[in-house]
Amino acid sequence: MFLAEQAANTLTKFDPMDIMMLLFTIVIFIGWVRLLMARPKKNVFAIGFATVSLAVFAFANYVMIFKVWLQ
Repeated sequence: MFLAEQAANTLTKFDPMDIMMLLFTIVIFIGWVRLLMARPKKNVFAIGFATVSLAVFAFANYVMIFKVWLQ
């Protein structure tokens, strides 16, 4: 019984929205790299916004993976 209860608790830690968070982070990273590689003129506001967004999503993913999934 104890093993079944423990298995049920580990299943509740995973949420399908977690996959969306990881995918959004990858998309933001790709966009950030493309903004940095722009040749003629760089959009400084877009680079700053993407940097802040990437930092927030990376921190959220860190908390999601290391503090929720691996506990």
